[in-house]
Parts: sequence; C-alpha cells; structure tokens
Amino acid sequence: MTEIWLVRHGETPWNVVRRVQGWEDIGLNDKGIEQAQSLARHVKQLTESGTRLDAIYSSDLKRAHHTASIVADAVGLPVAIEPGVRERHFGVLQGLIFHEMDQHEPEAAKVWRSRDPEAELPKGESLGVFQQRVVGALNQLAQKHAGERVMVVSHGGAMDIIWRHASQVGLQATREAPLLNASLNRLSISPERWEILSWGEVAHLDGAAQCDVTP
Repeated sequence: MTEIWLVRHGETPWNVVRRVQGWEDIGLNDKGIEQAQSLARHVKQLTESGTRLDAIYSSDLKRAHHTASIVADAVGLPVAIEPGVRERHFGVLQGLIFHEMDQHEPEAAKVWRSRDPEAELPKGESLGVFQQRVVGALNQLAQKHAGERVMVVSHGGAMDIIWRHASQVGLQATREAPLLNASLNRLSISPERWEILSWGEVAHLDGAAQCDVTP
C-alpha cells in the first residue's frame, strides 16, 4: 500500500474570476502563495511529529510546481515532476470565463457539459483520455513508492478524476466532494484497490480555502 497526499495548487488569478486554465501556465496569486505557505507549515509539523513523508511530486504547470516547492523547502525534500497529473487540456475553452463558454464556443461547451468520456474537446483532450492519464500516473507512483507516503500536487480536474476512481463514482455522476485550493486529501493505493482516507482537509488554512471547481 502507498499513501498519497493529494494537494490542489494554491489559488490563481484565473481561479478568482472563474477562467478556464487547463494547460495555460498560470501562476499563483498572493493568496495562493499564502495558502501554500500555510500548507507547508502544517506538513512540516506533521513530519516533525513523526509522520514520515518520503517524496513530493508535482504537475509540470507552475501553479502546482510553485505550491509543491514551498512545501518541499519546508520539509527538505526535492520536487519531482510528474506530467501525468497535469490538468486536462480544455482546448478551445482555455482562457474563457466559465459562464461565457456557451457564448464563445457553444459546441465545445456542450461536449464539456456532457462529460462523455469519448467526446474530444476541440484542440483538447477527451475526458476518457484524461482519466486514463491521471489514474495511470498515480498507479505508477504507487508502485514505485510501495510502502511509502508521497505528496502529489495537482489540479482540480485531476482531483475530480482521482476522487471518482477511489469512490467508484462514474464520470457522468454528480460529484459530492469539494476541490479546495491547498487542501490535503489522503488516499491509499494498492494493487487491489484505491481508498480515500480523508478528503478536503483545510484546517491548516484558517478558513482561507476556496472551493472552486473551475479547471
């Protein structure tokens, strides 16, 4: 069994205005940096109290990598890049305000809302391909770090995929879990099963977390 500490990156300016990020390489805003620093202090306290953390991985997008780097500096670990946990490529929807997608790209917005695993977003990824990428990446990390505890800093869309896979909830079903900036979400992965240990831990943020499903 491998314990995964899954983290969504800190807040970005595009999160605030609900603009679709996808593969656009958007950095953290001041609040996002503060969230990452609060998370780092919390993780350092956990490690100093005897909860070992063996490795830190991050998406290659800078909003995730910056978050991971702040935690890594606090606990004295390097950050390894794992492109498999990058956000979904939203194609022509990237850069659009969430509520304006229908106005600018109605067909792509229809595909996005359908959550059809086989339907490919124009110039982007299908939900099914995205799911295979994210689940495959976590399974590989779990195999590499069997018996260890690993932090993975990723994105809201990837967290949605991970929660569904661990909870055995279909891609088109309603998700009942929040996707919070700089939250700590714990799961165990073994060859037999994925299991959620806790989800949406934000006490370390003193109420500063933002629940934002904008990818």
